[in-house]
Amino acid sequence: MAQPPALVLPKVAPNGRDIGFAAGIIAILCVLFLPIPTFLIDMGLAFSIAFSVLILMVSLWIQRPLDFSSFPTILLISTMVRLSLNIATTRVILSNGNEGHDAAGGVIAGFASLVMSGDFVIGVIVFMILVTVNFIVITKGATRIAEVGARFTLDAIPGKQMSIDADLSAGMIDEKEAQRRRSELEQESSFFGAMDGASKFVRGDAIAGLIITAINIFGGIIIGYFRYGMEIGEAADVFVKLSVGDGIVSQVPALVVSLAAGLLVSRGGSTGSTDKAVLDQLSGYPRALFMSAGLMAVLALVPGLPLLPFLALGTVMGFGAWIIPRRLEAENQVRREDEEKKVVQTKEAEKDSVKSALRTAEIELALGKQVSTRLLGAHQELAFRVGKMRKKFASQYGFVVPEIKVTDDIMIQEKSYQIRVHGTTIASNTLRVGDVLVVTGAGRKPSIPGDEIREPAFGMPAVSILETFAEDLKREGFHPIDNVSVVLTHLSEVIRNNLPQLLSYKDVKILIDRLDPEYKKLADEICSSHMSYSGLQAVLKLLLAERVSIRNLHLILEAVAELAPHVRKTEQIVEHVRIRMSQQLCGDLADNGVLRVLRLGTKWDMIFHQALKRDAKGEVVEFDIDPRSLEEFSEQATKVIREFMDKGLPFVLVTSPETRSYVRMIIERLFATLPVLSHVELAKGLEIKILGAIS
Repeated sequence: MAQPPALVLPKVAPNGRDIGFAAGIIAILCVLFLPIPTFLIDMGLAFSIAFSVLILMVSLWIQRPLDFSSFPTILLISTMVRLSLNIATTRVILSNGNEGHDAAGGVIAGFASLVMSGDFVIGVIVFMILVTVNFIVITKGATRIAEVGARFTLDAIPGKQMSIDADLSAGMIDEKEAQRRRSELEQESSFFGAMDGASKFVRGDAIAGLIITAINIFGGIIIGYFRYGMEIGEAADVFVKLSVGDGIVSQVPALVVSLAAGLLVSRGGSTGSTDKAVLDQLSGYPRALFMSAGLMAVLALVPGLPLLPFLALGTVMGFGAWIIPRRLEAENQVRREDEEKKVVQTKEAEKDSVKSALRTAEIELALGKQVSTRLLGAHQELAFRVGKMRKKFASQYGFVVPEIKVTDDIMIQEKSYQIRVHGTTIASNTLRVGDVLVVTGAGRKPSIPGDEIREPAFGMPAVSILETFAEDLKREGFHPIDNVSVVLTHLSEVIRNNLPQLLSYKDVKILIDRLDPEYKKLADEICSSHMSYSGLQAVLKLLLAERVSIRNLHLILEAVAELAPHVRKTEQIVEHVRIRMSQQLCGDLADNGVLRVLRLGTKWDMIFHQALKRDAKGEVVEFDIDPRSLEEFSEQATKVIREFMDKGLPFVLVTSPETRSYVRMIIERLFATLPVLSHVELAKGLEIKILGAIS
């Protein structure tokens, strides 16, 4: 037989606050029916005033309306306290009114004397004004705000719920945060819904206070005249003063609570306490204070108006307009200093953390101890020229290369430096500290003695000479190169040779996002139908591998869109893109409108064509060249190309379209910087100067 579910008893507060709270509610109900002495009435009225002031202060200092979510319940309790006290005072006034103005206790008598000044007509007028202000102005406005707030909050719940679910699905928040937001959303809807109903308590309380006061006046006059034999005037004077005093005592806390309700529901989306939300925004515009101060000064000078009030207010506002900007600037300065300290602390923490050891700089220039000491005075110049180099690469190749990190490394030789890409050493060189470099090539050499070496960036013949002879070299017509320029030129050339490794997927997305909307749409169509963004990145990398600029990305996208629907091989797409960009290719390689060309001889053209293996459809599927022929070609090409390179003239190697990529594959291992073009990539209208042939 199934066991019945265990009875779960609610937890009882160990300090007995729940029992005391319940006893207080019962005491309020007892006041409605049982007569109480006047000293307890005085205590109840004083408690009502203190309770309403406490509610107002809490409403001022809470950070957001939801922090006072119990306000509707408190509003109901305070309303019941005032109504029960109204009934108790009504009972005392009608029972003991013949005893005089102190019949209902000292609080009512004191308020009646203070407000009415001995004339009950003044009391009636003040009471009616208080009721009007509370009923028509504050209560009506707060009720309307609560109604609209409740309606808009309930209407916005589905959208906010979907937003929470979307953030959870996207991984932006975890399940715990989602539960917290859903709970907050539920509390918000319940709060504004409850406030919409609770505002009716205040409205009804104002009406009830007006009715109770009227009953006290007319009922008291009738009882005093017929039961106690008082004259009409005397009865009216006593009972009107008592009734109006009772009404004022009840309307003061009602007005305070109504103001608290209005402040609470009118906070809207502002955060922070009420003084911060109001005063900060009012004082956030010093020019407004300045204009207000000017108007006060003008009113102070108007004949017939008192000088002191307007002048005092104008002075206060003018001082505020002067001091507030300075205070804000001081606060902003402190905030900036705190943020800078946090950034420094974060960097130091990251530097000391294990995760920092896992990060590698994308481009790093590591200097030996002696090289670093030599370049220490030129560090500022080095940083400036490195930044300038990155700008040059951006304008030349169409994308921003990563930050270049300059570090000291005691693990490498003192006079050496290393250039690293993604943590791997790509190039290194021993720097002749204190010397200058003169690149001679195949030309004449300086008369000043020095060591013959190879320039590290291009491998050209050069002479290293002491720096003290720099002026003598200039007089002989040479251009000496200092250590900083040697390092930066080498770094620049290494970056050029590794551009494909530096173009990340993120860079490609950034480049596409910068395009016009039409070309962004074209890129989306290409990458959604024919290839992925990674495939487009591969096309751009192959172009950069041959130092072809991708600055005209829109032209590249048009060329890719033409062939991508029909061809899947990235290499074929790249060859088509190169043909479409022939004007840019030749323009970047030409020297003053002249393109110097070194041809591939007939013999090697035939050998390379015979090495192409085709399938049944005639498409090239393999490149199979005899190793001896490859070795012979390398020897002849090195000899011829080196001869022209030593002359210092820029030129390109030209071959047939089908063999261009394979010739380039061989040549780049011998001369990484030598461009290889096909016949169809030679642009029209360009002057071609043939230097010779590899034959």
